[in-house]
Amino acid sequence: MSAWQSAARIAAAVNGGRTTAVAVVEAALKRIEMHNGALNAFTAVTPTRALARATAIDAAQAQGKLGGPLAGVPFAVKNLIDVAGLPTLAGSKINRGRPPAERDSPLISRLEAAGAVLVGTLNMGEYAYDFTGENVHYGAACNPHAAAHMAGGSSGGSGAAVAGGLVPLSLGSDTNGSIRVPSSFCGLFGLKPTYGRLSRAGSFPFVASLDHLGPLARTALDLALAYDAMQGYDPSDPVCVDRPAEPVLPGLEHGSKGLRVAVAGGYFRRGMSTAAQAAVGRIAAALDASGEVEFPEAARARAAASVITAAEGATLHLDRLRRHAADFDPTVRDRLIAGAMLPAPLLVRAQKFRRWYRDQVLGLFEGIDAILAPATPFTAPRLGQQTVLLDGAELPLRPNIGIFTQPISFVGLPVVVVPVPLQPLPIGVQIIAPPWREDVVLRIAYSLEKDGVALAPQPPR
Repeated sequence: MSAWQSAARIAAAVNGGRTTAVAVVEAALKRIEMHNGALNAFTAVTPTRALARATAIDAAQAQGKLGGPLAGVPFAVKNLIDVAGLPTLAGSKINRGRPPAERDSPLISRLEAAGAVLVGTLNMGEYAYDFTGENVHYGAACNPHAAAHMAGGSSGGSGAAVAGGLVPLSLGSDTNGSIRVPSSFCGLFGLKPTYGRLSRAGSFPFVASLDHLGPLARTALDLALAYDAMQGYDPSDPVCVDRPAEPVLPGLEHGSKGLRVAVAGGYFRRGMSTAAQAAVGRIAAALDASGEVEFPEAARARAAASVITAAEGATLHLDRLRRHAADFDPTVRDRLIAGAMLPAPLLVRAQKFRRWYRDQVLGLFEGIDAILAPATPFTAPRLGQQTVLLDGAELPLRPNIGIFTQPISFVGLPVVVVPVPLQPLPIGVQIIAPPWREDVVLRIAYSLEKDGVALAPQPPR
């Protein structure tokens, strides 16, 4: 099958007997072998495991059993997610010496129960403290649309692998924007679910009070398929909410009909490139979103998120900083050391503000169902780029990539990024909903894709 077939089409073909899971997986492994050298998306490939799993799916098919909603679909995961038999790297040199994981993470198990086939683990920014996809130990994940440009981070390999046609589906993590930034830079659909919706068990943490796991794909339907397969309470993750699964697939065809959508103003109107402005305008026009709402104190929310990130991240890594300081990426190490020096009252103030801000943001959804905002202020920068021009001022690049994602993940709202295929590089727009309303953001994304407004472009080969 074509490298650009969606997960839904692959599963339909396998379940319909038009191809086999082994044929699909062999093709994916061949693509990885041919193209990963240019993209640097994978840090480990698992062909023996993948082919054994595909063979089992085909054997079940031969006995008249359907392979599941993701039958034969190759997928890969950010290398902070546990894969049995592999050390969980989390983008780190230090973690190479960790014992291999004894079991797969629950999300891998749930995807494979739906018929998907794991083919490997993906490159990422060290310890997820990154927005660029550049890693000093394993090299940068490259943007398939322009190899000299960033794939985004920290889930850079997750974005590059899907946008480059190596796999149709990947998993990433998002603390401050690490699913949404690669989705924007690489021209993909990406889902950051509600905080506490999907289990994070079996993953290397970064900031426990902000971490999410979620999928990246080339279609909104594929996001929905993966999300539904991964839903379910997991007591092994202490923040996973004991809430019944709420499948989004049955309502997807309703699209945006009847939904009230507004555009984020104020803070989210500043610091945008012309590409980001055009993308938001195009999505807003397609949804007839003429109203505007303003997130109160969004700049302070971003600052508070940065404080919590630095302090919690530093606490997690204190022992590694003492024993292995020279083995860190210097930029990551220095930010973690700075976080360890933050005064405790500052962290307490940030958490208090967080509670107030959440209440104010939830109030914005009285009378509207979703809010649009830019995902990134600009398209993918060049690898190694250090500064960026925003509103006429030259600013450091790295901390300003996530200016539009941090105020949203700070309070755990569900978000889908939809890709707008501008030239020469795509860029994403966030669709934001109240907690537990993944159905709303996915319905809107699906509608935009059907109407040809949001599309994942194929990169040049």
